[in-house]
Amino acid sequence: MTISTESRRAEMADFLRRRREALAPGDVGITVRDRRRTPGLRRDEVAARAHMSAVYYERLERGRGPVPSAAALGGLARALRLTADESEYLYRLAGQTAPALPEPPGFIDPGLLSALAAVSPSIPATITDELGTVVAQNSVNTALFGPIAGLGIRTANIVWRWFTEPSWRHWLEETDQHELTSRAYVADLRAVLARRADDPVVPGFVAALHEASEEFTAVWREHAVSALHCPRKRIDDERVGRLELDCTMMLSAQSSQRLMLLQPVPGTGTDERLAQLHKLTAA
Repeated sequence: MTISTESRRAEMADFLRRRREALAPGDVGITVRDRRRTPGLRRDEVAARAHMSAVYYERLERGRGPVPSAAALGGLARALRLTADESEYLYRLAGQTAPALPEPPGFIDPGLLSALAAVSPSIPATITDELGTVVAQNSVNTALFGPIAGLGIRTANIVWRWFTEPSWRHWLEETDQHELTSRAYVADLRAVLARRADDPVVPGFVAALHEASEEFTAVWREHAVSALHCPRKRIDDERVGRLELDCTMMLSAQSSQRLMLLQPVPGTGTDERLAQLHKLTAA
């Protein structure tokens, strides 16, 4: 059963009214000098904060008027101080997708961090943001690829290093893996750019990659778009030998961050070699 446009408007009207009534004037820096008969902000105060006319906002609360534009929805979300979940709900009521918001600097998704801690210590694992910046990694991942998490914005980013530091690819066998990996990174980055086109960080990151890497520009011109997938990796580690790894991605429901696990391919002996690497690095 589909929800009618009238029902969506009624839901939006009720949601806006209840969020407005739940927001105290002092929460948004409004000083009240007179006694109010109703709780929360007045309609004209919300309209002013959302940069729209009071008449238009009143029509929205009455379930009338045109469907708000993305700009109007963004203004309402800010004016009513909606959470990320509430903002997404408002956009969906209007038949639109809420723009993706970046996490604050230093943020690590707590759910993914708990999952990382629960992973077997011999399974290389990292948490990255959707641009590829590593925010956490376990010890065996550090043993394979070196310390990455916590370094500078560029140095901690695996996409940046992939395209700007050819020597950083030494751990991956010289086969079609390089081409597949390049295409996977670029196709995912295009999808991220579409979601966060209004966030200057993402277009700026893409522009910097164009300046730094002719390979990136060449792959970018192919205009492939897809969620990040990780092809099988074959790594020759000088300490334990050949590792054959399948990549599993876990996405968070609460953030845009990802947990990447490099799991041993069954029957290749990689599980024993990873266990040996873990013992060597834990000693």
